[in-house]
Amino acid sequence: MKVTVLVPTFRRPADLTRCLEALQRQSRAPDEVVVVARPDDIATHTCLRDPAVKGRLPLSVALVETPGQVAALNRGLDVASGDVVAITDDDAAPRPDWVERIAAAFGSDSRLGALGGRDWVHEKGRILDGERPLVGKVLPSGKIIGNHHLGVGGAREVDLLKGANMSYRRAAISHIRFDARLRGAGAQTHNDMAFSMSVKHAGWKLVYDPRVAVDHYPAERFDEDRRDAQTMMAVRNAAYNLHLILRDQLPPLRREAAWWWYTLVGTRVYPGFAHVVLALLSKQGRTRLSRWRAVRTGANEARRATAS
Repeated sequence: MKVTVLVPTFRRPADLTRCLEALQRQSRAPDEVVVVARPDDIATHTCLRDPAVKGRLPLSVALVETPGQVAALNRGLDVASGDVVAITDDDAAPRPDWVERIAAAFGSDSRLGALGGRDWVHEKGRILDGERPLVGKVLPSGKIIGNHHLGVGGAREVDLLKGANMSYRRAAISHIRFDARLRGAGAQTHNDMAFSMSVKHAGWKLVYDPRVAVDHYPAERFDEDRRDAQTMMAVRNAAYNLHLILRDQLPPLRREAAWWWYTLVGTRVYPGFAHVVLALLSKQGRTRLSRWRAVRTGANEARRATAS
């Protein structure tokens, strides 16, 4: 079984170097490493010309003209030749047994379409080391439970995977690509959710195993969806993406249940009416109200887009 590792990158040479050095230390070497980069990303191309960065990796560079993670990932899928495509972020460092565990999982289960694992998040000099047994689920209400960075326990089936650590069987994604309708200047939030749910919708198993691990060092994003300060346009785009995906992937009754749950209740990230009422009683009322307006605008735009 041939394993391709796919790494999209943009202007983060130090992070990319750490990622490729981690791939050099794998107990089972990847058969192919595809780095997807923009032609004008001089810092990345300079980094990749360093022999120490590449080492003995079977590395190739795929160029993509279109900005954004979706285009980069799709370009990588078009180039990758492996039976399994293992995707990780440039700011992640796969642990030494990562490729070995991925190959073993796909080799032992012919119905396995996608495999995810824990990303150990390094933040402000510490590791987020909480524990959550529930990972990667869409609740009946439509609420999304992520927790991929905190998952514990054995391997189990899930509804969605996280982009920093997800692998796919080539046969399961032969007719699936990352959704180009998703909005965003760079990250295009929830593209991993859309892709992994499409694989499950096609009848394949999605499994999360926390032992298939990477260390994740969330790095700066060079777009409006910054980790430290999202713009309201980024919030609007993320809400649009979320609702577009739920309306695509859920059956009609669950789709409507999700719509009304997010409208009336919602979450801290995607506040509904209940959150707004509580926020108005606090000092953050104006900020929360602005976020709510952006969320509802994006949600309504997604509903109109899927109604046509």
